[in-house]
Amino acid sequence: MRFIFSKLFYVLLAIGFVPLSLAWGRPQLAWAALAYDVALLIVAIIDARTSPLPEGVIFTREFGGRFAVGAETEVRVTIVNNRPRPLSVKVKDEYPPQMKLIGEREARMRVRAQTSATLIYELRPPKRGRFEFGQIAVRYLSRIGLVWCQTRVGEPVAVKVYPNMRRAREAELKAIGARSLVASHRKSSWRGEGREFESMRDYVRGDELRHVSWTATARRGKLTTRQYQIERDQTILIALDAGRLMTARIENETKLDSAVHAALALMSAAARGGDNCGLLVFGRRVKTYLAPKRGTEHMDAALEALHSIEPEMIEPSYARAFEFIAANCKRRALVVVLTDLVDEEGSRELLTSLRLMRPRHLPLVVTIGDRDLRAAVSDAPATAQNLFTQSVAEEIMHQREAALRLVEAQGGLALDVTAASLAPMLLETYLRVKERGLL
Repeated sequence: MRFIFSKLFYVLLAIGFVPLSLAWGRPQLAWAALAYDVALLIVAIIDARTSPLPEGVIFTREFGGRFAVGAETEVRVTIVNNRPRPLSVKVKDEYPPQMKLIGEREARMRVRAQTSATLIYELRPPKRGRFEFGQIAVRYLSRIGLVWCQTRVGEPVAVKVYPNMRRAREAELKAIGARSLVASHRKSSWRGEGREFESMRDYVRGDELRHVSWTATARRGKLTTRQYQIERDQTILIALDAGRLMTARIENETKLDSAVHAALALMSAAARGGDNCGLLVFGRRVKTYLAPKRGTEHMDAALEALHSIEPEMIEPSYARAFEFIAANCKRRALVVVLTDLVDEEGSRELLTSLRLMRPRHLPLVVTIGDRDLRAAVSDAPATAQNLFTQSVAEEIMHQREAALRLVEAQGGLALDVTAASLAPMLLETYLRVKERGLL
């Protein structure tokens, strides 16, 4: 039994020193003071050993919600005192050290009889994954009050930290704007150049002649144009690269973290647009696959699948990933490949493997750069080091642009973006594909 002496013990011990001040020439007083101190110490030890945690006292730990990257989550440690007497207690919670603490995780409380008290603090996780809370450290006053007895209660608890869905939805709203709000509040359709007929309207200068309805024009006596709505119930499949280049860190997160939140933003936008969206995570082999669907349960399944995914220091196999897509996704889909390219070998494998998906699927290859390379080469180099940096940046730009142009030559789509612009550019491209009826 671990314990520390209480304030009462030190007060009584100080009283025992009084006879010592009068013990000069009186050895009996010195021996009496020594006997008193030894007896006090023995009583304190016995008090500690005979003071177990009182029955009827319950400690629980609860969380205010699901943990998400970069978001504060409330942690509540509650002490319920079912005894007929008040309880003095000190509580200290053992939280995962990787998380940032907001507030105080320890407190001294006096819990009255038949009541409860709660310690509340917040934690902010820095990354996705699995984290573990330890036991709750408790100190309570012994029967006589000479010591604080120390023990641990409860069991270690593992928690999952998920991608930040709020961040994904904010990116969706910024990219889609008012159309997303319309889709979320009213069941109206986005209009574009889809193939589903929506209504007739008067011709407006700039309308394409192929959309003019000549029969309606003859009947009404004025030019009339067909209006189409963006097709719903289409299929989107996000292929997320978890290979070597996605381990690169940009500020406080990896490229894979940026890709994960962009993928969730696209899944949310697709659901609002009435489309089914699937997810595939691959490295050297396929790690996770969610068939295209939509709905709250499907988003929860995506969060569950993505919370523990980490990039590996190994080259991805595009061929295995695309073979899997060709075998498991029979319906025509927009296949969004979130990856990165810096050398000819990786570009060559990607381009060769894309043939496995054409012409059934429409591939969209999105490469995520470390930073804006064009900004790095915009100014004249001032030093030899700057000259070397710009040469490397220009070489990487050339290789990436050549690879992406070859993707487009094969009938696919291509984007080269920074991590900061990934989500908005991806969502804008998705909307453009729908509006033009490319699927």
